[in-house]
Amino acid sequence: MSFISMVRRRVPRSTAVAAVVAALGGVAMVTAMRADAGVAIPAAVLDPAPASSGLDKAVFAGGCFWGVQAVFQHVAGVTAVVAGYSGGALENPTYADVSTEKTGHAESVLITYDPSKVTYGKLLQVYFSVAHNPTELNRQGPDTGPSYRSAIFPQNEGQRQAANAFLAHLRSSGAYKKPVVTRIEAGPFYAAEAEHQDFVRRNPWHPYVFVNDRPKLAQLKARFPRMWRG
Repeated sequence: MSFISMVRRRVPRSTAVAAVVAALGGVAMVTAMRADAGVAIPAAVLDPAPASSGLDKAVFAGGCFWGVQAVFQHVAGVTAVVAGYSGGALENPTYADVSTEKTGHAESVLITYDPSKVTYGKLLQVYFSVAHNPTELNRQGPDTGPSYRSAIFPQNEGQRQAANAFLAHLRSSGAYKKPVVTRIEAGPFYAAEAEHQDFVRRNPWHPYVFVNDRPKLAQLKARFPRMWRG
């Protein structure tokens, strides 16, 4: 386990960011953690019709749920984002359970959104270009293991078709030099413990957040300014 991964799991909220970043190699380390920052992701080629006249839901997994949740909380049209676990066999898993890498779950987020304001296709574009790096297999940045895998959990057939079409188009586009390893999966979503909800908002200067998650928010604002919600 890397130092910054241990920071995520063990270090409490800290304001000594300068010292931590210096220990990690400074700003260069922060930039290196997001080596995929310049990738231009194509727009969706297929967008599903809204499941109803109201709000829809989407579930994505892409590494530590702290940062993925924070990214989608800043997308206009998203009304709620819950951190949790998907894709495993154990009912109502805990963080300790999932961290053993024996339950089959992935850290994921449940997104509630207004399809009249932001489409599922746009959420996919943010997911693939800002929220995580889809070329990392069973890991994300400093975190390793299947619980950090890249996976989409469609909530209906329309989303499944849209996700498959997006993946096919992304892979053929050559946007990423490495293979895109994102999987399409199924399974229920279980909300994570309260301590993991809204973590980035509550702990903006946590060492792990500073290095891994705040750069994602900066990318979202820069690359999708019309979608950014402060």
